[in-house]
Amino acid sequence: MDCERYPQPASGGSLILAFRLQSKTTLIIGSNTLAANRAFAALEAESDVIVLAPGGEASACDELQWRMHQKQLSIVDMNALHQAADFAAEFRAYLDTLPNLALVCVTDSLAHRESNTRRSYDSAKAIFDVCRSCRILVNITDVPELCDFTLPAAHRFADLGTGRPSPLQIAITTNGQGCRLGGRLRREIISSLPQNVGGATERLGRMRQRAKLTTTPENLPVFQQLDKETSESLTPNTPVPQRSIFESPVERLQRRMRWVAQMSEYWPIEHLARLQDSDIDELLDSQVIDGIQAPPTQRTGHSTTEDFEQTDTIPSQHGLLIEQPKTFKGRVFLVGSGPGHPSLLTVATLDVLTKRATVVLSDKLVPASVLDLIPKHVKIHIAKKFPGNADNAQNEMMQIGVEAASRGETVVRLKQGDPMVYGRAGEEVLYFRSHGFEPVVIPGVTSAIAGPTFAGIPVTQRGVSDSLTICTGVGRHGKDVYIPGYERSRTLVILMGVARLKSLLEALLSETSKNRNGLAYPSYLPIAIVERASMPDQRVLVSTLTSIAEALEVLGEQRPPGMIVIGWSVLALHDTGFIDALDNDDILDHEVVEKWLSGKTSRTFEGLVDAWDQLS
Repeated sequence: MDCERYPQPASGGSLILAFRLQSKTTLIIGSNTLAANRAFAALEAESDVIVLAPGGEASACDELQWRMHQKQLSIVDMNALHQAADFAAEFRAYLDTLPNLALVCVTDSLAHRESNTRRSYDSAKAIFDVCRSCRILVNITDVPELCDFTLPAAHRFADLGTGRPSPLQIAITTNGQGCRLGGRLRREIISSLPQNVGGATERLGRMRQRAKLTTTPENLPVFQQLDKETSESLTPNTPVPQRSIFESPVERLQRRMRWVAQMSEYWPIEHLARLQDSDIDELLDSQVIDGIQAPPTQRTGHSTTEDFEQTDTIPSQHGLLIEQPKTFKGRVFLVGSGPGHPSLLTVATLDVLTKRATVVLSDKLVPASVLDLIPKHVKIHIAKKFPGNADNAQNEMMQIGVEAASRGETVVRLKQGDPMVYGRAGEEVLYFRSHGFEPVVIPGVTSAIAGPTFAGIPVTQRGVSDSLTICTGVGRHGKDVYIPGYERSRTLVILMGVARLKSLLEALLSETSKNRNGLAYPSYLPIAIVERASMPDQRVLVSTLTSIAEALEVLGEQRPPGMIVIGWSVLALHDTGFIDALDNDDILDHEVVEKWLSGKTSRTFEGLVDAWDQLS
């Protein structure tokens, strides 16, 4: 068996856990400010906290004394234990009196700034040995060899909407190699995240809870209900079933939980953070039931598409409300935003987004870094166009666009990539035209070409590929598509196909496939999956047609949107280059592929080259 098929474990790491401590006890030995910090973290994990302090309450820092008087924790004088003839035996006996003891944290092994006191190594070792014999996990500050665990640099985000702590926490550890660096990295991570990411997490949790408010068969776990018929995991690309008046409770739960998975992956953080309960209910149960329009809900806040209150008046420069002329006719722009990086917006696109738009109808895939360029006063609608709901969402967005344009608004329909490359722009041109609005189509940088370029793959290259075919991985209404047959001189780019990779591979490799027009593809042919092209978290997985499915499964969580690139161009620019593929024979092909993969079955590349950090 290939010893390099899976990553080899490397020592020096830690198993990072989110430890919940309800009905458990945390014992903290020490009374300094670090002890107070440990106590607060344990209290937030709903642990009972006991502080062993030499000298008792009188020696404890102000915060520990305050929390004791607030009845949040107990402080016990440790002097009696220290004075015992056999400290280890006395300490073990004390531990036996504590109910459900989970953790012991020793903080007075760190030199105290005021008194310069510090627990001796022998004393710390005695505590460690007793805890180890009792199978209790222990951390002794500043003595790494006497630690079963370490506490990372952590931060809990607030919900800016309520001012209360949110469920979201992050933690970072350097595994004892640089505590101050860990603190610095924590600060930089916090500052780089969207402002109300805590509020978004809280709203998403509320959405998950409300999604489960449905009658389900008793004693059947949620994951079994979801997987009972399809055996699918909830990935961002899992199709969302259409809502039906005949759906069973389990089908309703499936649909609602898949909506949650889709929202988690695609919606901008700030939009999630602004969701109200009424918005959540409307998202979970679309108004369209089997093509029948249900009565609209009464809206008290922003709707699911960030629909602000409509009015027939406009503000003047003096702050007065002036009646808007009823005869004024709006305009519609169909705009491509490129693959994702905001520096790839065209000048025309940037102009209409920042200077002309009054309403923006955005696809779910347009990243927050692009949406952030839109002025705050512009109304933004995010499409609910997820797998299984594409037609309903498409119709909804076009209807919103016509209504806004009829009020005299400048409507920008914002799509990722180029609107004419699998962007359904043609349907929208005809729809808006039929309602009296001739849209202006502004091309965008298509991800079908830019994505491979960011991955270092030229879609055409002399001596390697003299033609390019772009196709979709899914047909209308989820039907299979027909894949062109193999031609050595062609690069094949498949958009929207990662979620259907296994069926696509069957069509490519099977000699008898009915979903391919032409020759079967060689099993050793290079293939790349490019995810989040042009974004900071871009990931490129390269392999062969035979091994790519397993390699993707090993990687774990997908990063949509993704695309597939197949052909000899995938390795054309690797190392010193392979630009004479058209002159090779099959025997040499195998050697080239093995060298390209360095004897492995796949390789993964993360992120962008550094130069893109300076481009905006």
